[in-house]
Amino acid sequence: MKRRNAALRPYRSLFSLRGYFFFFATVALVTTSSLLLFLHSVNLDEQTVRQSAPITLFNILFISLLFTLFDGFRRKWSYERPMKRILEAANQLSRGEYNVRIEPLHIPESMNEFDLIIESVNKLAKELNGVETLRSDFVANVSHELKTPLAVMQNYGTMLQQPGLPEEKRLEYAHAITAASRRLSDLISNILKLNRLENQQIYPQAIEYNLSEQLSESILVFEDALDQKGLELETDIPDNISVKADSELLSTVWNNLISNAIKFTNQGGKITVRLSKEGSGAMVTVADNGCGMSPETGAHIFEKFYQGDTSHATQGNGLGLALVKRIIDIVGGEISVKSIQGKGSTFTVWLGMD
Repeated sequence: MKRRNAALRPYRSLFSLRGYFFFFATVALVTTSSLLLFLHSVNLDEQTVRQSAPITLFNILFISLLFTLFDGFRRKWSYERPMKRILEAANQLSRGEYNVRIEPLHIPESMNEFDLIIESVNKLAKELNGVETLRSDFVANVSHELKTPLAVMQNYGTMLQQPGLPEEKRLEYAHAITAASRRLSDLISNILKLNRLENQQIYPQAIEYNLSEQLSESILVFEDALDQKGLELETDIPDNISVKADSELLSTVWNNLISNAIKFTNQGGKITVRLSKEGSGAMVTVADNGCGMSPETGAHIFEKFYQGDTSHATQGNGLGLALVKRIIDIVGGEISVKSIQGKGSTFTVWLGMD
């Protein structure tokens, strides 16, 4: 508080002694110069000049005082008012109050430099508020996602310690612990990978490779998962369609999209994977006839930890599609989703071939 008061002190007084001396010297110089020119052109006796000198000095003192007060009012209105607002907002930002906003001084047509500074401070506060909200949500979601598999591992680990536990139950509990630990490992891996992507610590290595082969290999990885749910798989993948991109990053994209399709498709449903040339690029489509999603869910589907269908929350951690979106952005592609609730979703990825 003392530092803030010190910063505002030059604007607190209407009368400034330093300002008064400045105006006095200026007025005295102008008046003296004018008098010398005037006296040079007229003949006045010395007595008259001597009698007029005190009155002239008093007038100089009075005019200097008027100028000083006028300048004080001008400074208070033009500088102290906006400076107080800006400094107060800066203090609030430093205390973590990111919802602070400063009212502009003028309408847009007559904005000055202070209005531009205020606009920048408001923009900074808005960005910081958004970052703080994301940080809080991220910490809360990570904490929640970490607690769930840890609780599963702890509970089943405790049950494994029961004496005389049948072999069947022991294997069931051990399998549950393994599944929970795998989910925990995937969560941490995705968090680290997403963090590196967002901080631009992963640089794509663009090489030309066979996208048709990569998609086919990605589908084979999920063969068991497809069989377990009795899902029908339809593929339309022409041979030898190549793209120039980072194959490792895009492998993560296909794995997440196919995994999501399996996750949200009911027993006996259908999944379709297509690849085609589209203009100067290649288009990959992953579609399902599962639960689909509402327009509200679709608007947030690429956000971190967002899970529109909480009934499937135990099968993922809400990072997969955020990771997909970030990778597609990095490799210079495009991704879109069309979905009808109760009828399924279709994810479309476009990649440039060059």
